[in-house]
Amino acid sequence: MASIKDVAAAAGVSVATVSRVLNDHPSVSADARTRVRAAVEALGYRPNAVARSLRTHETRTLGLVISDVLNPYFAHLARSVEEEARALGYSVIIGNADERPDLQDHHVRTLLDRRIDGLLVSPTDGGSPLMLDAARAGTPMVFVDRWIAGVDVPVVRADGRAAVHDLVAHLYALGHRRLAIIAGPAATTTGSERVEAFRVAMGEYGLPLPDAYIGQGDFQAESGRRATERFLDLAEPPEVVFAADNLMALGALDAIRARGLRIPDDIALAAFDDIPWFVHTDPPITAIAQPTAELGRAAVHALVDRVEGRPPESVTLPARLVVRRSCGEPPVAQAPTAQPSPLQRSKS
Repeated sequence: MASIKDVAAAAGVSVATVSRVLNDHPSVSADARTRVRAAVEALGYRPNAVARSLRTHETRTLGLVISDVLNPYFAHLARSVEEEARALGYSVIIGNADERPDLQDHHVRTLLDRRIDGLLVSPTDGGSPLMLDAARAGTPMVFVDRWIAGVDVPVVRADGRAAVHDLVAHLYALGHRRLAIIAGPAATTTGSERVEAFRVAMGEYGLPLPDAYIGQGDFQAESGRRATERFLDLAEPPEVVFAADNLMALGALDAIRARGLRIPDDIALAAFDDIPWFVHTDPPITAIAQPTAELGRAAVHALVDRVEGRPPESVTLPARLVVRRSCGEPPVAQAPTAQPSPLQRSKS
């Protein structure tokens, strides 16, 4: 492999001149610049990024720790982050936490040891001492999708509360009254926010949400299957199962089909986190969609602002309801318009 000395010898210039050309320094003559670039091309020279980072204290590398790389939502988010970072001149190293706090901290520690310029994290829980220490130490960091309450770090996320309200309004308009939810982990902000939004929306429509209709999941398919089996074993099963993420919806779908039940004739199914394969199920699944690509791009820009000394800003984008046919909708359904709840109508 050619070294910078080889390039200098081939171009007939000093090592310092080669370095100036590689760093676009204006003090190099046009002739010397041409000879150096020709030598670089002929020898196939590639600058040593590690050595450069030791000199400049920059690696042009960002770290991304996502909650679960097998979750299509996070896979899409990671792709968006990588594409936007590359467009801005940064590389991305990705760590998969697999919804495990210990594995999350392992990746965070490894990335910090590699001298990354900044860190994007979707926290698996709300109290990682390592991330708290990193944030307090001034590590450029941005939370994406999830966040840790009380930590002074910019957050880029989607607000799904209005979309959850729209879903409950939609189900109510279809005649459904017994609605159940498979909630995500209470230790995650998205897990607690979605179940609370569902509870509030149910209350606005005068619908009860008994404990038996709240299944505790962990954003994995198996937990969705187990929770749905418990719902189906009730003396009065719910009419609708709302899974608070796509993998738990997949588990719910498996449990329903294993009982020989039909969607939506026997029980309806809806999900948070719309993904491409939802349109290919029979029937297609009604879901709440997050602006995943936009979140990834916004997270990269917030982190690069922090890395490059500009004040970063938190970003909150709206989620939206995508109506299909898994809840008893007619074959061609339009997105529902906002309707006042029965309780609101009685006050008017």
